[in-house]
Amino acid sequence: MTVKAVLFDLDDTLLWDERSIKEAFESTCRLGAEEAGLDPERLEEAVRREARALYETYETYPFTKNIGINPFEALWGHFRKGDHPMFRKLEQIAPEYRRNAWTRGLAALGADRPELGARLAEAFAAQRRKLPYVYDETFTVLDELRGRYKLLLLTNGCPDLQQEKLDGVPALTPYFDFILISGHFGEGKPSERLFAHAMEQLGISPEDGVMVGDKLTTDILGANRVGMTSVWINRNNVKRGDEIVPKHEIASLTELPALLKHI
Repeated sequence: MTVKAVLFDLDDTLLWDERSIKEAFESTCRLGAEEAGLDPERLEEAVRREARALYETYETYPFTKNIGINPFEALWGHFRKGDHPMFRKLEQIAPEYRRNAWTRGLAALGADRPELGARLAEAFAAQRRKLPYVYDETFTVLDELRGRYKLLLLTNGCPDLQQEKLDGVPALTPYFDFILISGHFGEGKPSERLFAHAMEQLGISPEDGVMVGDKLTTDILGANRVGMTSVWINRNNVKRGDEIVPKHEIASLTELPALLKHI
C-alpha cells in the first residue's frame, strides 16, 4: 500500500497533556496542603478520586464519555462552544464541579474548608493554562512528514478546550491540512462515522491512511474498525491485552517516518 495521509491524535500523542495536568495538580496541592496542614500527595490522590466519582454523577457524563472529555479536563475547561445542548449544561455545571471536587478532596482528609476548595479550584484552572507541553520530537517528526503526506488532527474533546490547547502551542496548527474535534462532530473516537468523516475530508480510502495515537480504546480501535492501519505510540511500555491489537507499535514518534516508508 501507499500511505497518502497520516491522522494524529492530539493529547499525549503530540501534546504532553498528562504532564500538564500532573504539574498543575502538584502546584495546586502544595498550596492547599500548606494552608490546611496536609500531605500534598495524599491531597492530589483524594481530589483525583473525588473528581472522578463526582463527574460520573452528572447527567452530562454519558455525553462527555462519548465525546471524550475526561474529569480532569472538566477541572479547567469552560465549555462555551459546541452546538450540542449538553455543552451548555457542562458550562453551567463546571464551576460547581470544580469547587466541589476540591472541597470534597480536602474533606476526605479531614479538612472541612469550602472556601479553600473554591480557591484551589481557581488556582488549578489558572495553573493548567500556564503549562502547555509538546513532546521533544513532535515538531521534528511533523517537519519530516509535511509535504510527503496529508496530515489530519483527529482529537476527542470539547471544541473550545481543544482549541485552547492548540492556541497554547500556536506553531502546531499550521502543520495540518484538517483539524477535526469530536465535539463539533457529535461523536468521539472510536466512532466509525467520525473516522469516515475524516477520510472524506482527506479524500482517501481506509487503506490510504494511517492513524497514530496513544489510546487503544479510541485511536487504535477506531482505526481498526474502519480498516485503517493503526500505529500505537506506547511511550510508557504499557502491557496490553489481546482485545485491541494495533497493526504497529512504536515507543516514540521518531520511529514513525521510517515506519511509514515500509507500510
